[in-house]
Amino acid sequence: MKVMLNRVMPLVLTLLFLSCSKREQASKFQVGASSATVNPATGLFIAGDQPNRKFTGIHDDVFAKAVLLADGDSAIAIVVVDCIGLLYPEVRKIQERAASRIKNFIVLPERIVVTSTHTHSGPDVVGIWGPEQTRTGRDSAYIESLVETAAQQVVEAARKAVPAKGKYAVAEFGMDWVSNISEPAEIDREMVVLQFESQAGEVIATLVNFACHPTIFDGVHDVVSSDYVGGFYTRMRELYGGEHLFLQGAIGGWVQPDKGDRSFEYGFSRGFELAERAKQSLANPTGMAQSNITYRTKIFDFPVTHPGWQQLSDMGVIQRKLSGHTTTQMAWFKVGDVEFATHPGETPPAYSLATKALMKTKGPKIVMGLTFDAMGYILKPSFFDDPAIPHGEYLTHMSTGREAGPTVMKKMDELVP
Repeated sequence: MKVMLNRVMPLVLTLLFLSCSKREQASKFQVGASSATVNPATGLFIAGDQPNRKFTGIHDDVFAKAVLLADGDSAIAIVVVDCIGLLYPEVRKIQERAASRIKNFIVLPERIVVTSTHTHSGPDVVGIWGPEQTRTGRDSAYIESLVETAAQQVVEAARKAVPAKGKYAVAEFGMDWVSNISEPAEIDREMVVLQFESQAGEVIATLVNFACHPTIFDGVHDVVSSDYVGGFYTRMRELYGGEHLFLQGAIGGWVQPDKGDRSFEYGFSRGFELAERAKQSLANPTGMAQSNITYRTKIFDFPVTHPGWQQLSDMGVIQRKLSGHTTTQMAWFKVGDVEFATHPGETPPAYSLATKALMKTKGPKIVMGLTFDAMGYILKPSFFDDPAIPHGEYLTHMSTGREAGPTVMKKMDELVP
């Protein structure tokens, strides 16, 4: 008996240690989330379609939403804003304010990832949809309020953080209503769903990554809306508790929805479909095997060779220095077996697929467009060489130049380990 106990006890102690170690690792992983509305006032300029269009009311709320993830050693935050695309100077303000106010975690400013959904029924946060070409459409008081609200959501998400567990699912979506108009053969239809729950099984946050312009209401309605994303929010509220964040993908070159009858009912129905597809996918999820966080980022000079962008900067329409180059940021990070990569504008599906090819995880691969910045269309050089590409003239006109795409992919190659 004594010999048997001597043999069994080490095994029991080892199993107890492993069990405690797993519980300790799980308790170290914490998630918190928060959101608040950032609705622009009546009379402010609408971003998208033609300039000099003003809001007459609100159809559905637009938000600043944040989720904070911490693994015990480090923490990151993801902030999603329903707007055409925040520029890096405002992103930097959000990062610095939020990082300085968080008390219960150490979150470096560069680890606060700010992204935009790109709704074309949101406020002009860039400046180019003002009353005329030489006058900005940005409202400084609104921009200050948006920055403050977004920063505070990160603080609130940190305050609400609790021990959590994650699960994910991957599916295809949008085959019947989303297409790449410029290059039909190139499109990334992958939808990734990432859901975090408390240890008691309550949903803290659901993140859905998919690529499609929110332009169903573009130029047709003059009220505030997050477009089909609003339908996604509505149905996700009905399906789950917690927060629900839409992570826009690579929509450049030119990933657009079938715009149907352009009604609010039609637009929201597409968002309902996205939420239902996410629900179907989560019926058979994969649990996150681990929850440690790895984060790599680069702050660098981004080329701005298009003279139009420089002129808009010189006139103060875009309130940012754009003289040959400007400072921006990109990141790659990993949460357990889920990899994320960011692009600082509207990149084509080819760049999304190429970025995913760099990633080595067996888990989901998430590409977030319009993240940290909104540097227009970031195109393949072929767009500048082939006038036959549908909408190529418009896309290159809205690009900072032919060097933008190769620069992003070079930085991406350096970031992904």
